[in-house]
Amino acid sequence: MFYRLLQCTWGLPQTLAGAFVFILNRECKHYSYKGSIVTEWKSKSSLSLGMFLFVSDDPFFYYQGKRKNYSEKAFSKMLMVHEYGHTIQSLIFGPLYLIAVGLPSILWSFLPVFVRKRDAEKISYFSAYPERWANHLGERITGDNSIGEPI
Repeated sequence: MFYRLLQCTWGLPQTLAGAFVFILNRECKHYSYKGSIVTEWKSKSSLSLGMFLFVSDDPFFYYQGKRKNYSEKAFSKMLMVHEYGHTIQSLIFGPLYLIAVGLPSILWSFLPVFVRKRDAEKISYFSAYPERWANHLGERITGDNSIGEPI
């Protein structure tokens, strides 16, 4: 309850954005995870906005090599733990989260110059600070494994 209260006050900007995306995806499967609201949405990417987690319905899309090591359910949970780590960052940064974490994360994920750099230099997506830190926080708080390199 305290988690949700903080997300609805200190993390209000991203929680409002998350509520809007949640409403747009109301037909998808939803459930709760450690106080957050999880949506399995029809996107190839996963996203966290305040207390709302949006986990890909195709978790292996960007990680085909992981398919041989994990079931879809296990890998989806690892993505969820990573996204949950972003919700903890939301609690730390509050109204500055979208600038301090959200924007760098989105740019690192989708900006063509970074996509090419990661491909050419074989750099993990999870090497950038918001992603590596989200893995660490998600694992530390939940006790579950996340996606990415070992911490």
